[in-house]
Amino acid sequence: MRPDVDRPGPLRARVVRRSGERAARRAGRRAASWAGAQPAAGDSPGPQTCAFFDVDNTIIRGASMFHLAVALVRRGFLRRRDVLAFAVQNARYRLLGEDVEQMQEVRDKALSVMRGHSVAEVTAVAEDVYDEVLRLRIYPGTQRLLDEHLRAGHQVWLVSAAPMEIVALIARRVGASGAVGTVAESVDGVYTGRLVGDLLHGAAKAAAVQELAERQHIDLGSSYAYGDSTHDVAILSSVGHPCAINPDRRLRRYAAEAGWPVREFRRRTVRRGAQTAGLAGAAWVLGLAARAVRRSLRHDPLP
Repeated sequence: MRPDVDRPGPLRARVVRRSGERAARRAGRRAASWAGAQPAAGDSPGPQTCAFFDVDNTIIRGASMFHLAVALVRRGFLRRRDVLAFAVQNARYRLLGEDVEQMQEVRDKALSVMRGHSVAEVTAVAEDVYDEVLRLRIYPGTQRLLDEHLRAGHQVWLVSAAPMEIVALIARRVGASGAVGTVAESVDGVYTGRLVGDLLHGAAKAAAVQELAERQHIDLGSSYAYGDSTHDVAILSSVGHPCAINPDRRLRRYAAEAGWPVREFRRRTVRRGAQTAGLAGAAWVLGLAARAVRRSLRHDPLP
């Protein structure tokens, strides 16, 4: 029997199960299709083992979308006042972990910003973000674990709610087999401001893994999954070897009750007194952001 996770009330839970699960399955199937995962050929080898990795706070410290958003500000995609909003979101994420409403707010903002811009533009920005920021925030322990799976002959797929452009880029740079992420719709190479499917989150991640398993002839029973949040429970529960990496408080409790292993790749000094440090860090980030906004207001009026 799976341990309890903090869940909404019975009525809301029923609504989520009836409509949300169908939407999640559609989102997962579409994301796997857009990831370029091809159905296994008839003469393909026997079932393969795969390792599925979440990205934010599992492979990379913090939220990759935040760093992409900051880069978009610098390049004129966003107004300067948006720096403060994204700083608040990133501080909340680092301190409290994932929150569905928070992620939807970031998604909606990102989609509105990307409307009318070319895929080539955003992809180029993502490349710069990786080189300048993200490569320095990769947990060495997670990279070693990923490399061990590759040496063992396993497939390695990144599965994240982050935009496909940045998830695919990270996968390529860390040496993974492929990536599945949230897909923003584009027509003739230009973003429309809509999603293909929905945010790849929670149950949608698990649906994407199921679709990948069918297409890539993957044996989920012998496969592995790694995540940091209770929103990753669905994907962790879909494989034979789940493992929590840098878990938030609720996932740590869930993993202990379920008997799942836990790996900590954060520095010990960071883990000790994490909440106090998180509050101090949040205050520092907000202070810097507020000063940046004030400087911008003095020297360059906002549009």
